[in-house]
Amino acid sequence: MIRFKIWIGLVAFAINGFACTKKSSPVVVPAEVAITSSAPANPVLQGLPTNPQLRIGISIPVGNAEINYRKIKCRINPEALNAIQKLDVFMPNTQSFAATNSIASIIPSGTDFEIPVDLHLGPGNYYIWISVVIKSDADINASVELHCTEMVDAVNKSVSITELANSVYKKQVGCAIRKGGDNGIDTYRIPGLITTDKGTLIAVYDARYNSSADLPANIDVGLSRSTDGGKTWETMKIIMDMGPPQDQNGVGDPSVLFDPVTQKIWVAALWSKGNHSISGSGPGLSPDQTGQLVLVSSSDDGLSWSAPFSITPQVKDPTWNILFQGPGRGIAMEDGKIVFPAQYWTAANTPYSSLVYSSDHGASWQRGGTGAKSNTTESQLVETTPGTLMLNMRDNRGSFRSVATTTNMGSSWTEHATSYNTLPDPVCMGSLIKAKVNVNGTLKDVLFFSNPNSATGRYNITIKASLDLGQTWLPANQLLIDERQCYGYSCLTKVDDNTIAILYEGTKDLYFVKIPVSTIIK
Repeated sequence: MIRFKIWIGLVAFAINGFACTKKSSPVVVPAEVAITSSAPANPVLQGLPTNPQLRIGISIPVGNAEINYRKIKCRINPEALNAIQKLDVFMPNTQSFAATNSIASIIPSGTDFEIPVDLHLGPGNYYIWISVVIKSDADINASVELHCTEMVDAVNKSVSITELANSVYKKQVGCAIRKGGDNGIDTYRIPGLITTDKGTLIAVYDARYNSSADLPANIDVGLSRSTDGGKTWETMKIIMDMGPPQDQNGVGDPSVLFDPVTQKIWVAALWSKGNHSISGSGPGLSPDQTGQLVLVSSSDDGLSWSAPFSITPQVKDPTWNILFQGPGRGIAMEDGKIVFPAQYWTAANTPYSSLVYSSDHGASWQRGGTGAKSNTTESQLVETTPGTLMLNMRDNRGSFRSVATTTNMGSSWTEHATSYNTLPDPVCMGSLIKAKVNVNGTLKDVLFFSNPNSATGRYNITIKASLDLGQTWLPANQLLIDERQCYGYSCLTKVDDNTIAILYEGTKDLYFVKIPVSTIIK
């Protein structure tokens, strides 16, 4: 009996001991709240209602109590204070930027400032976007650099914000020189850009009235002009309009060049009378048979323009389906020739990149012998050394740009060592210029190239520099301008010895940004 009682007692002790142990187990402490910031690569542009500047990510683990955040501590560079009209703060239900669920709007009071908020956040992941509105008179040489350093809650507890790698906190100020809807025009596309000897910036583009669709459509060639380095732009003027019926008489895909000998500006474009763009054109030379390569010119620095006239009978092989310019810009050679990149489509509908040129400053024109490579279309060109032209081509095979050179104005071509292996491209237009710029204190001829730096999609608008006239394109000498999805076309020009400018497509808009050479060439 005694043994039985002892056994019962031991069992009871074990049970009670287990119960006591269970009740006194350690309390699980919730994980720390994590707050980070990141900044996408994009300029901040005059004329746009939103410019994504910075994203804050807040991760509150399961088990945490609700947190009431009351302010965000921030720091901004001094020159941005004169450029910013206001900061808008949004809290969309997504990592991607969206101007939804506005939670604050402020004007920074100094380089160190606070954004008041009233956020009650339970466990979960949250995203706060800060967007910038730029003043209409902001200096487009300025930059905006915003950092968010701490989140402060209702009991004045601060949590540091960790900045993520590969973020672009410093953003260049630029301007949207044309926005979809301006002047009742649905879409602006196909940028061309040059600088005249007076320093005037001449921008040309498609004014696509009814939609973003290509020719044949109601499209005219528009022009914007700036005499102060892109700070302000004159009222848009239409410089090519082929008359009614507008939807059957479009003209577009412009290319622009400046002739320093005659001081004349030339613009080339494709005129589609009826359905005579690429798909609707055929053999022949007349506007009723094939698309027309038409020109206009200005002898007064872009203030007034001649009537359009066609050079198709001079440059097109009658057996081809179509011949027209490569959009963007042309060049003037050292021997005085003026040259536009071109493309033609054979009777078998195979495209070739090529060129057209004039040896007498536009009095007459001729084509450049033969095509550089089959299945290539939109191209840009430079004169690398006297008499040698380099043609940089959109290749319909995809993945890369194709490159060829000629020393006889296109009668024959040599494929370049960088052809179809060096410059990624998603089958899009790209820009190529040669400019004498300041490189580490010395003026040097540099090739600059821009395109969507991707083999798979139109995003990551990037400027690259080659210090050996296109023999190599080193990764160190490139700058991501805008990472966002876009239509992808761009055009470069030299502004001065220290500055390059780019005009590029957003979605229905055209954006202008000036870039210090020192930020491209490291």
